[in-house]
Amino acid sequence: MAAFLRPPSLALRALRPSHRTPAFLTCSRARANAPFVRSFATEPPPPASPRLGRRWRTVGRYAFYLVGSSVLGVGILTSAIFLHDAFTYHDRHVDGVPISPRALHPERGGPKNLPVLSRLLSDYEDNENRELVSRPHLVIVGGGWGAVGVLDKLSPGEYHVTIISPETYTTFTPLLPSAAVGTVSVRSLVEPLRKIAARLRGHLINARAVDLVMSERLLEVETIVAGGTGERMYIPYDKLIIAVGSTSSTHGVAGLEHCFQLKTIADAQSIRKRIIDNFEAASLPTTTPEQRRKLLSFVVCGGGPTGVETAAEIYDLCQEDLINYFPKICRQEVSIHVIQSREHILNTYSEAISRYAEDKFMHDNIDLITSARVQAVSTDRVTYTRRNEKGETETHEIPTNFVLWSTGIAMNPFTRRVADLLPNQVHKKAIEVDAHLRVKGAPLGEVYAIGDASTIETSVVPYLLELVDEADKNKDGRIDYDEWEIMVARIKKRIPMAEEQLLKVRELFDLYDSDADNSLTLNELAVLLQEIGNKITALPATAQVASQQGKYLGKKLSQVARHRSVLEANGLRPEEGDETVAPPFRYLHLGSLAYIGNAAVFDLGRFSFMGGLAAMYAWRSVYWSEQVSMRTRALLMIDWIVRGIWGRDLSRL
Repeated sequence: MAAFLRPPSLALRALRPSHRTPAFLTCSRARANAPFVRSFATEPPPPASPRLGRRWRTVGRYAFYLVGSSVLGVGILTSAIFLHDAFTYHDRHVDGVPISPRALHPERGGPKNLPVLSRLLSDYEDNENRELVSRPHLVIVGGGWGAVGVLDKLSPGEYHVTIISPETYTTFTPLLPSAAVGTVSVRSLVEPLRKIAARLRGHLINARAVDLVMSERLLEVETIVAGGTGERMYIPYDKLIIAVGSTSSTHGVAGLEHCFQLKTIADAQSIRKRIIDNFEAASLPTTTPEQRRKLLSFVVCGGGPTGVETAAEIYDLCQEDLINYFPKICRQEVSIHVIQSREHILNTYSEAISRYAEDKFMHDNIDLITSARVQAVSTDRVTYTRRNEKGETETHEIPTNFVLWSTGIAMNPFTRRVADLLPNQVHKKAIEVDAHLRVKGAPLGEVYAIGDASTIETSVVPYLLELVDEADKNKDGRIDYDEWEIMVARIKKRIPMAEEQLLKVRELFDLYDSDADNSLTLNELAVLLQEIGNKITALPATAQVASQQGKYLGKKLSQVARHRSVLEANGLRPEEGDETVAPPFRYLHLGSLAYIGNAAVFDLGRFSFMGGLAAMYAWRSVYWSEQVSMRTRALLMIDWIVRGIWGRDLSRL
């Protein structure tokens, strides 16, 4: 009873835990003395953690920033386009433009008494063009890789430039197989030549070169007129660059008029139309099984890069797009055949790459017919021969409605005409040029040839007497080892492609010194130089070679123009300045690549790289970077994105 009557302070002190009481007993007593609270299911849950609320607020803030910045970016872009249109779209008045009378009424001359275009319509339209009239007239025949390379490296204001081309654009030819099946648009592969030449204030004449009068420096051309006959005229020149490319070699095969080629935009468009037409006809119920198999049989003659890439692109088209929109029986009846005269496809690449490409095609059920020769092509079949295991020649036929011919190169008609005019031109496929890309037999420093239209000389024997005269210091008619070293240096300077054959100078000297008298006679030298020339490999007819030659020539011509006064002060004409201002052309091989169907291969000389999607994107990156302009780069990127999301366009256009 006394415990209940003690003061409140003492009662509270009694309830306080003693410092001797364990902590867990204190907690137990507190829980025992705490009132019991009953919870019900209908009661609201406890409030959310403050940390979770802060996270949601952070996410909302950044989402607002993202949406706001996107809206702001679109608004700024729209405003910029509007301002661009507002300030660039306006009327332009061109009244009173000065024109040379000789441009309106050209004089006639030359062996055929044709109009001579000594002045063009835009020569006097402004001061810059007027000044260029007094510069040397540089005429470039062609609009391909070599011509664009020259235009890219020429400096403005040094030459009066005129381009002669049957097309008004340049084409990115390595992607023509992709354009032939709709992977990319043909518009993404072309750039107008007038835009390229605008930096140099150059001119374009839409014409085809047909003849050359070197004695009067006149180029005969025939203009391109839609639906009519072109007019012939002369274009005077001070320097002429032949970059007309090549045509496909026929190899004496009959019926090639029934084949497609793949060298131009028109070729790609024709191939695409035929493929779509064949599938449309094969999908008709009235088409017999035999007709369907023939319509869906695609034959590619040639196992080089163009043939292999075209076969791969056709396979991709059938596998990725046509199978989704045409009857499945059409895809089942598709057959793709590649006929190659050598033992392997891509035979100019490394052996590992050839095997990889062949394994890829075998996996895709693409029929590889190697070591075979095409005998004839008709409207409905391809005939070829092949040796069997016994060595006997067997004849086979493939019924088909599509044949692509992609084997070897031959001379362009204008190239053939130029070669016929010169006595020293004996090459069957191209014009022979020296190491400075000057046409052999033509006036020195006036006519050049680059790209597929040319081949650099590899024979050293024609320079034998000249080399002996330079190296024979004691004039005894024999070449000792010291004089041989001088001769080797001269050979390397005249024909740089012979350097690899002249690495072991002493061994060569001892090998051909048949009488072991430590000297070489003229006969021994002739045999030695003949063997060296036979071992030199000519440069391949590729876009890479043409581009490098064009850029080299553009740089050199700019240097010749820049040092014109110095050359004249030293008694040299500008036409003789090639060897003075620039070294001979040296080709640097940057590697070869090819697309083989959602995979790609790279031959980099000592190293090879091949694979699936990673290699394919590397292949795309290389070709994207090699585009002529940012416009074509943007279009090409858009084409690849559109194909990846919506597939190829299957319209027949």
